[in-house]
Amino acid sequence: MADGTARGGRLAGKVAVVTGAAAGFGEGIARRFCAEGARVLLADLDGENVEVVAKDLREAGHDAIGVATDVTVDADVRRAVTMAVERWGRVDVMVNNAGIAQSPTRIEDATDELFDTLVAVNMYGVFAGCRAVVPVMKAQGGGVIINTASTAAVRPRPLLNVYNASKAFALNLTKTLALELAPDRIRVNAINPVMGETGMLKVFTGEEEMDNDRRAAVVGTIPLGRMSTPDDIAWAAVYLASDESSLVTGHGLEVDGGRDV
Repeated sequence: MADGTARGGRLAGKVAVVTGAAAGFGEGIARRFCAEGARVLLADLDGENVEVVAKDLREAGHDAIGVATDVTVDADVRRAVTMAVERWGRVDVMVNNAGIAQSPTRIEDATDELFDTLVAVNMYGVFAGCRAVVPVMKAQGGGVIINTASTAAVRPRPLLNVYNASKAFALNLTKTLALELAPDRIRVNAINPVMGETGMLKVFTGEEEMDNDRRAAVVGTIPLGRMSTPDDIAWAAVYLASDESSLVTGHGLEVDGGRDV
């Protein structure tokens, strides 16, 4: 099998762990990282599909493995990090991308179950990923953490109350850890995507299929006139993971078509 790093690239020689990598933004990030020369551990609750993606990457000549991982379980997250270290000797980049959406819900109708589930995945999952990888990065002399937040963290939409708050947590944790970990040469940044063309879209909108008027209304809130794609987010992640951004930390990179201006 050809080593993906042999072809060079902006991430040549780097080792990355990407959570939520079976589909959507996470899959896009994992694929782009491999294309840029990284060795990647893809982690996802959907173990079957994440291995399908990893196998496809291996067949294309990249060094990638898929691991069933529940980011709400600390032992699972630590196992993913440990597997990357055991296989490749280090973790240069940790992408805490796993997340879930919320259907439009008025606050008086929001249940404890809704709250607990969003907190467990969108908040605890990011926290657990950071906590698990930091000792590894400190021991090796540095690294990069990228957390997938959202435009919802800075410009929330109505009726996505708990989701918005969970992403604000991810962004604030990013900024806090950037300060805490700077002496250890660990950079911590976030990506804030605008609403994207992924499987989560129907959850956010509460509609299985958006009609043209509804789609036009959503897109109309984005000055550049389109939603985000996995490739948009992946390119942002490549920049933040690479040495090109060596002076960038504590930043929430808006990939939003101007939504937050």
